[in-house]
Amino acid sequence: MRRSLAPSQRKLASTPDAKRRRMSAPASMADKALPLVENSPGVANCAAPAGQIIDKAGHERFIRELLAKPFRVPLPNYTPSATTKTLGRRRPAGPRPLHDPFEEGALVLSIPSPGEPKEVVHVVVDPVLSRVLRPHQREGVKFMYDCLTGIQIPGSYGCIMADEMGLGKTLQTITVLWTLVRQGPTFGRPLVKKALIVTPSSLVKNWGNELGKWLGERARFIALEGGSGAAIDVEIASFLNNRCVSILILSYETLRAHLGPLKDSNDVELVVCDEGHRLKNADNQTYRALSELKTPRRLLLSGTPIQNDLLEYFSLVHFVNNGILGTAAEFRKKFENPILRSRDAYSTETEQATGRSKLDELVAIVNRCLIRRTNALLAQYLPTKHEIIVCCRLTETQRQAYKRFSQTYDDKSCTALAAITQLKKICNHPCLAEEDMVVKGKNLETGKGKGVNVRDTGRGSKIDPAESGKFLILDGLLAAIKTISNDKVVIVSNYTQTMELFEQLCRMRGYGFVRLDGSMSSKKRDLLVKQFNDPQSSDMVFLLSSKAGGCGLNIIGANRLVMFDPDWNPASDQQAMARVWRDGQKKDCFVYRFISTGTIEEKIFQRQTHKTLLSSVVVDSEAEAERHFSFKDLRDLFRLDEEEFHSSTHSQIKCTRCVNNIQVRPPPEDADVASDLSLWHHHHSARQFNADPALKKVWQLGVTFVFAQRSHKAKKVP
Repeated sequence: MRRSLAPSQRKLASTPDAKRRRMSAPASMADKALPLVENSPGVANCAAPAGQIIDKAGHERFIRELLAKPFRVPLPNYTPSATTKTLGRRRPAGPRPLHDPFEEGALVLSIPSPGEPKEVVHVVVDPVLSRVLRPHQREGVKFMYDCLTGIQIPGSYGCIMADEMGLGKTLQTITVLWTLVRQGPTFGRPLVKKALIVTPSSLVKNWGNELGKWLGERARFIALEGGSGAAIDVEIASFLNNRCVSILILSYETLRAHLGPLKDSNDVELVVCDEGHRLKNADNQTYRALSELKTPRRLLLSGTPIQNDLLEYFSLVHFVNNGILGTAAEFRKKFENPILRSRDAYSTETEQATGRSKLDELVAIVNRCLIRRTNALLAQYLPTKHEIIVCCRLTETQRQAYKRFSQTYDDKSCTALAAITQLKKICNHPCLAEEDMVVKGKNLETGKGKGVNVRDTGRGSKIDPAESGKFLILDGLLAAIKTISNDKVVIVSNYTQTMELFEQLCRMRGYGFVRLDGSMSSKKRDLLVKQFNDPQSSDMVFLLSSKAGGCGLNIIGANRLVMFDPDWNPASDQQAMARVWRDGQKKDCFVYRFISTGTIEEKIFQRQTHKTLLSSVVVDSEAEAERHFSFKDLRDLFRLDEEEFHSSTHSQIKCTRCVNNIQVRPPPEDADVASDLSLWHHHHSARQFNADPALKKVWQLGVTFVFAQRSHKAKKVP
């Protein structure tokens, strides 16, 4: 059979004859069959005879060259350019703001004026932050920016953010800080190269957490929480030399110990001082250390700028804006003396008029660099807060101990400070009084002399609530709260010894509790607060030292707080009492202040009220706050007012709304907890008291009088 002639079956190169025939083709055929030459593409347009092998690579190259002919523009008389057209380099986009100033909700801090150079651009807050700011916070950010850039007071670059606790000073500060280190009116040039945040040691980590919370990984900062001196020096050097790190968080103590490289740097252009009332004394080491920094921009945060006197207030203003109030001596002569004279209950009409005039002048100057809003603004964001001042009757044991020790003081056997401490301990619980406390003849400081113990029995290991009026009411109040609700309670004291008695009481009643005092590290504090705030936690009571934890803590897991003993400084109490009524709180809050009736505690409270009134007229501009207490009244510290069965404070405010121990006319509808005590509800008995069922249940245990007021009315649910 004949083999198929299909190409796949032909083996032209497999036999010698085939090879020979292919290689010895006639010359005439070779001339007609011109093969495709690799380097001669022009030959490829010759038609190849049938059966000829085609060079595929050459063919593809030929097609590409045909398709690569230049495009001809179909326009008459068009002459193409001899050069090749390209897109060229991207043109630089001219100066423009970092964020869109025309975006809906944009917070614009600076707008270029007509005719200014193109390099001057809008300064716009990062939308990540501006979207979460409340209206009062947007206002605060704009005010701080204007102060720190010299717009408010030309040539001065300082500001005091004095909003009350809970209004978001931290978020407002982070917003203006982030804006300053990222941008400025001149395109590409931030107003601040590097910034310091100086804070109490317990809040260093909290500031780091807040920066991370709002800015995420974009915020490059170093937080100095501790470590050896050498390690801290390395971190500070890294901060100063690393362009990517613009924020350093450190404590006041760390700043003092490592001031050298920071004060020598010209790149540190902003310092933020948290809890800035620490700078109330211009002679202390912290104030002097901060004053050595070259930074022109200074931002001071304090919810309580006036704590003890106007000169302390002067120190704060002088720190941020040196010279706007003159020297300390000039300030005292021009402002402090006439204002304080006008606040005295026995001041003349002329002194009052002069004081008002000087006060108006002072407020006008200071308001250009200080912004303050009260927590009445929180009413639209938070549940109602009930503030209740509970006057507690002394037990017989306390009364006898108090009277005997008052006689000791009359004998001048100890200093006033030691006497005050002992009297306050008796008010808390008589077992806290020193065992060598005597009727007379024995010096409390040296322990020498012969005398008799005030108490007949020694200090026991188990607390007896019945020996203390305040402990008796606290014991009943905790039991009532546990019975009628699942609320958690914060109990605050100035004394660690008193906190030990709280522990004994909690163990005796079976209440779960945690304790935070000065011995605890900041890391453990944060963990403790986090665990207590957990709704699944079984702990009912949080024991808090006002000195160690009064600032910055967010204990919203509790909605009740008991301030067990007053501090001379009203700011300390206000800081401690603000731990529960703040952002994140979902329940109505009850803040109790326990005061032993007729004792030094009530006089301290009266002194606090005087300082608070002073703060209100200078900072809050409540110029109509009445002058209830004279300085003579406030000097009478040690006498036990046994004739004041209900409350000596109520007697001194000269209340006109109470008749025969009954409140016959309620306070104004718009009165709130920021008002003066004369505008609070006054309760001589439990009959008219309905603000708190838990306290009403235990009134008979020794409550003599209650001042009560709420932050705002509860919102009606439609």
